[in-house]
Amino acid sequence: MIRLVVHQVRYELIKFWRDPQAVFFTIALPVVFLVIFAAVFGNDTLDDRSGLKVSTYYVPGIIALGVMSAAFVTLAIGLVEQRERGILKRLRATPLPAGAFIASRAALAVLLTAIIAVVLTLIGRALYGVSIPSDRAPALLLTLAVGTVAFCCLGFALSGVVRTANAAPAVANMLTLPLQMISGIFFPVNLIPDGVLVVAKVFPVYHLAQGLLDGFDPNGPPGGLNVVALAVLTAWGALGALVAMRTFRWEPQGR
Repeated sequence: MIRLVVHQVRYELIKFWRDPQAVFFTIALPVVFLVIFAAVFGNDTLDDRSGLKVSTYYVPGIIALGVMSAAFVTLAIGLVEQRERGILKRLRATPLPAGAFIASRAALAVLLTAIIAVVLTLIGRALYGVSIPSDRAPALLLTLAVGTVAFCCLGFALSGVVRTANAAPAVANMLTLPLQMISGIFFPVNLIPDGVLVVAKVFPVYHLAQGLLDGFDPNGPPGGLNVVALAVLTAWGALGALVAMRTFRWEPQGR
């Protein structure tokens, strides 16, 4: 089983790197966002977090954006496209177990998320002096792992709900972009009205961004562990898994 998963991950990774559009929107675009935001907003101290620089705020925020891109948007769109082209149906007829395929797609999302996080952290360190306090690294990695798994589950759930390949990109971006706008990824939370933040806190995007930020912020909770963020992400991941088990299909749905 493990060998099959590793083999499938290798195949999926090769296919991913051969798709320039997927590489740009999944890995390159978060880097572009980080550079743009750092250039536009500068590197002054944020009002709501004493001593926290703007660049330190945006590095974990853009990592959260990268998690959603790799584990939710790219995953869901890819699954819908493969299903509607009949690829999933043909795969289901091969000796490859369904569990191995699902595990391989989740593992690919985790791998891409790790690449995005490492690249953004290195760029943040090299260009803006952003560093991760050593005592907060374990909490940061835990939040990143829980968030990635949660959005993978939500990505599988979305792929089961969307019926056509043409609709998948629109639906995925329609769900993520507004939440990113109100969850403190594009704008610091001190600029977002309290009423809007109440709505944002219902969804996992806000908690992923804040949980990752606490891993970078030396003035955050002890050890950088945001228990509330982890609980909300786990709950949304469990909900996504339940929906995916009921809605995921191997046969084309839009014909």
